[in-house]
Amino acid sequence: VWRAVAARELSTQARSKAFLLSAGFLAVGLVGLIIVLSIVSGRETTRDVAVVDDLGSAAVDRAAALAGELDDDLTLRSTAAASPADAERALREGEADLALLPVAGAGYELVGDDDLPDAAAQALGAATTELLTQRNAEEQGVDLDDLAAGVQVEERLLDPGPDDQGLREAAALLLVVLFFVTAITFGMAMASTVTQEKESRVVEILAAAVPIRALLWGKIVGTSALAFAQTLLLVLIGVVALLVTGQASALGVLGGAIAWYVVFFVLGYVTLASLWSVAGSMASRQQDLQGTTAPLQALLMAPYFVAITAGESVQTVFSMLPVVSTMVMPARLAQGPVPAWQLAVAVGVTLLAAVVLVRFSARVYERTLLQTGRRISFGEALRHAR
Repeated sequence: VWRAVAARELSTQARSKAFLLSAGFLAVGLVGLIIVLSIVSGRETTRDVAVVDDLGSAAVDRAAALAGELDDDLTLRSTAAASPADAERALREGEADLALLPVAGAGYELVGDDDLPDAAAQALGAATTELLTQRNAEEQGVDLDDLAAGVQVEERLLDPGPDDQGLREAAALLLVVLFFVTAITFGMAMASTVTQEKESRVVEILAAAVPIRALLWGKIVGTSALAFAQTLLLVLIGVVALLVTGQASALGVLGGAIAWYVVFFVLGYVTLASLWSVAGSMASRQQDLQGTTAPLQALLMAPYFVAITAGESVQTVFSMLPVVSTMVMPARLAQGPVPAWQLAVAVGVTLLAAVVLVRFSARVYERTLLQTGRRISFGEALRHAR
């Protein structure tokens, strides 16, 4: 019987305008985001530096080599100006991005219009300092190699982060937002259909022919299947978009996180689906849904903010808690490796929570579905579950 209910739920929601619009919006938004990231990540930035002498020109040439080490997409090139005043005029009129100008008795100064780009300023500063030091050493007969021997400061990281940290952080945010939007969209739709059936008295006809628990199983399976199908479709669209835009390397970095996201989505959404059904059964009309679904919306908001703003230790703890791990653990996986035991704990507690919450929801659902004419309080719902 529950299969027939699931098929009905699947067919009804799949044809609704809300589902089609939300699915289309998410698909277009995902493709657009990948295209934008592809354009931004592959866009070269050229900075024109106005100079007035040979040393300034040589400094820009030297800085161009250093800039490639700081930013692969940064290019520096010099443009000659007749005087410092002409160089500043070129800055104001947009003909140059920076100016490297000599200062009497004080070396050089790097001048910008309204800002100094970090990578360009760092490369130009280092190159100019190197050339000025070399010039002074030659004038005073100092051997720079002997002077610099043994004074180098090297860098070493105990726990170096991945080179593609920006990509990982963007993917983590995307996975969190995707689950949040999907869970809210399908959850509210599920609660709304339950309330509509109560308000129209259709549920009384259904309950006369179908066990109430079978109605719940059917709604959970039908809505979860539709949500899973949409998620799988979005994942496939994202993979194709990455391949088409020449970002296949991102799949090697994020492939595992995406696969685990699908697993956690299934576990987490099935758990939440039962609670959304109960929220719908507690309402007697559509206006009551805002109140009965508020705890579930808060439950989703908490891991959303944790995954985005919390520190590493807080995220580690939350990623192993039931339900909230559905959002936080995939975000952690996107940002780097996660110990296998933490993954096992997260999956285990989510499965246990799914069993407990579905059984709890079934008891409440059976006792509240046919109570019409008033909104059922949370305290009364809990008493029904005993």
